[in-house]
Amino acid sequence: MPTFDIVSEIDMHEMTNAVDQAQREMSNRFDFKGIDASFELNDSEIIISAEVDFQTQQMLDILHNKMASRKLDIKALKPGEVEMSGQRAVLKISIQQGIESEISRKIVKKVKDQKMKVQVAIQGEKLRVTGKKRDDLQGVMAVLKDDDWGLPLQFNNFRD
Repeated sequence: MPTFDIVSEIDMHEMTNAVDQAQREMSNRFDFKGIDASFELNDSEIIISAEVDFQTQQMLDILHNKMASRKLDIKALKPGEVEMSGQRAVLKISIQQGIESEISRKIVKKVKDQKMKVQVAIQGEKLRVTGKKRDDLQGVMAVLKDDDWGLPLQFNNFRD
């Protein structure tokens, strides 16, 4: 039986490259000359720090541009609130990996509402879709691509 997996993943190597490019562009920009500002990438979090709140928003725009040029989906970022600590503004952005159980249930409900002859199984942070025909699976992909789930969805591990 044909199957495929629905996942939400970000290539962390590409993310590291995007953050490095954003840091390099920021150091070359005229409006950031002489300003103590930086990007820092931890396991699943990006920390943007600058002198004022306005600069953190500009840095976030730079990061978005670099991610787009590396074909990384911006929906994977979940920015928090800007925290002021002394003379620093710090913005923590979490990188979403995997599909949360609430969104998984919404996806399963959406597929079941389409009355397609497929089964969707939640397997941790991914979903497995199984059907008798390849066309049904491709229909599920088309339906899910049309909606905005708040995170990037990828379809992989297609088996015939």
